[in-house]
Amino acid sequence: MPPIFPAIPDAPVADKRPTSASFHGVTLTDDYAWLRADNWQEAMREPDKLPDDIKAYLESENAYYDTAMADTADLQATLIAEMRGRIKEDDTSVPRKKGPYAYVMRYTEGDEHPRYVRTPRDGGEAEVLLDVNVEAAASDYFHLGAIATSPDHATIAWKADTNGSEFYRLKLRDVASGVDAPQVLEDVGSVAWADATTLFYVRVDENHRPNKVFRHVIGTDQSADVLVYEETDNRYYVGVGRTRSGAFVEIITGMNDENEVLIIPTDVPESTPQVIEPRRTGIEYSIEHQGDDFVILTNDDAQDFCIMRAPVSAPSRANWVDLVPHTPGRMIISLSTYADWMIWMVRENALPRICFLAKGQDPASATQSIAFDEEAYGLGVDPSDEFQTDVLRFSYTSPTTPAQVFDYDLVSGDRTLMKTVEIPSGHDPAHYVTRRIMAPSHDGALVPVTILHHVDTPLDGSAPCLLYGYGSYGMSMPASFSSNRLSLVDRGFVYVIAHVRGGEEMGRAWYEDAKFAKKVNTFHDFIAVAERLIADRYTAKGQIVIQGGSAGGLLVGAVANMRPDLLAGVIGDVPFVDVLNTILDDTLPLTPGEWSQWGNPIESETAFHDIKGYSPYDNVTAQDYPAMLVTAGVSDPRVTYWEPAKWVAKLRATKTDNNILMLRTNMTSGHFGKSGRFAMLEDAARSYAFALKATGQT
Repeated sequence: MPPIFPAIPDAPVADKRPTSASFHGVTLTDDYAWLRADNWQEAMREPDKLPDDIKAYLESENAYYDTAMADTADLQATLIAEMRGRIKEDDTSVPRKKGPYAYVMRYTEGDEHPRYVRTPRDGGEAEVLLDVNVEAAASDYFHLGAIATSPDHATIAWKADTNGSEFYRLKLRDVASGVDAPQVLEDVGSVAWADATTLFYVRVDENHRPNKVFRHVIGTDQSADVLVYEETDNRYYVGVGRTRSGAFVEIITGMNDENEVLIIPTDVPESTPQVIEPRRTGIEYSIEHQGDDFVILTNDDAQDFCIMRAPVSAPSRANWVDLVPHTPGRMIISLSTYADWMIWMVRENALPRICFLAKGQDPASATQSIAFDEEAYGLGVDPSDEFQTDVLRFSYTSPTTPAQVFDYDLVSGDRTLMKTVEIPSGHDPAHYVTRRIMAPSHDGALVPVTILHHVDTPLDGSAPCLLYGYGSYGMSMPASFSSNRLSLVDRGFVYVIAHVRGGEEMGRAWYEDAKFAKKVNTFHDFIAVAERLIADRYTAKGQIVIQGGSAGGLLVGAVANMRPDLLAGVIGDVPFVDVLNTILDDTLPLTPGEWSQWGNPIESETAFHDIKGYSPYDNVTAQDYPAMLVTAGVSDPRVTYWEPAKWVAKLRATKTDNNILMLRTNMTSGHFGKSGRFAMLEDAARSYAFALKATGQT
């Protein structure tokens, strides 16, 4: 059978410039290592500094993509118009009350970015704190990383990234005048106010590691800022925050599955940080403050986490007391406290539930919960910024239900719908079906699968399918609504999310069962989902397009090597595919912290061979592959551009089919593609047009 989406002539061919290195008696030869620029850190900040030969290759791939996808230009324009038609252009968030004000985020028609606005708490004239459209006007890319209001509401700290490199610049704006202070703080991570004039911020080093905490006083020069904390373990990243009570600034330092918390009282911001509990291998914890206690969420001797408490005066582990005990299979995924309430969210069997308890009550008898009845849905807890309140805000969504925002009175149990995301072009949930099924994997594990399709889509094996997955770092994929997906579903696609191992949908063990040598379970789970969909006639072999981004790109890359016969297409968004070379390179900013996920192949021969056995780049073979669309970003600090570029170059030189293979590199942005609520639709339209063309739907 001829390819549905065949390659076109004159595909770019990258030079082979072999380099070799030996590890554990194995010599690795890499023909395309030259695509990693020696000045990659400089090019991340200033993409124009990319060496000419690398830039020429990436641009030739972009030109090839443009030619191959030229016949989808009208389709992409139609898709963008459809998706934009589902966005309410004049839109305002539900007000968040804090002190004397109510804060909102407001969009107006045609604007890519929001305005941050506040009004007096009980009504009155609105004042614009920050118009992001104005700030973004001079930049091709603009991402507002944070906006934090000082405790006296007189100053806002806001930071922005203007090239996708995630190196943010922090500015301080006087609200009364609307003018930013002349001093700009460079390369800032997280920020937290202690009091009206004292700000703590994290500084990111040249390797993009947030590792230093400084204390800044408004009106003083940055040179006078005090270094409060420096993390010397390059596996650990540092962040700062402020407890909801306002009593403490937190310094959180950790890696993927291990951390440590230090506190500074906000009424004495010059204090030396105090460690709650020193770091220990594999132990995670977070704290909330409530009265005389810290309330602590931890996995210490509790795989699926438990909640404990400890006195503020003596918060070390020796003084932690059980509050909500560990229950295997019931994962506690978040914790918040008010002055009189504790709120936590749990996940069991891939479905979330909100629990709450009044201060001083017995969790065993007095815990209450909020749950829903759909087969698959997503919940989000959005606690009030205020500590003295009885109202909890949460969001609810499902694949057929646009997001709804509720305020829940914890005393009365009254639930007030504050907002439903409006779909201006219209949306009838009755036109769509959501299902939750389980797919048996290679070892008998049952993998949750969320399915969305139009009510009129025939389930006789004729429907094309887009199958999405991630499966790393314990990140769970919510069964949420996406208005963009309707453009595929309305065209007869079955849209599927595979909740594979590596996430925590089925508890912490679900994550642990896809680390180190067990990482291959993630790939087998994904294949099992595809096979179950085929067996149940949701789709057919050769009609499935798989999609994953970042570590989800590792998933689709590995599956493309293992079972290309199942697939019509692969969409690898900024894919983490050169796994072995990256995890062997401890000079890369993310690598040391990744060893807790994949193993350390520098020191461990076992880890080396485990990773080598599944790394997509290292396992490209002379076989037929499906049509493929791969993306990259020159400014991407998470998955550096050369990983997808090398993968495509090796695939093109090795594979035996005549299916299309395309690399599209964003030369001016990073990991998250275009910025702006409408501009980002272009990325979705490209992916969907590819999926439609790869399955013969155009």
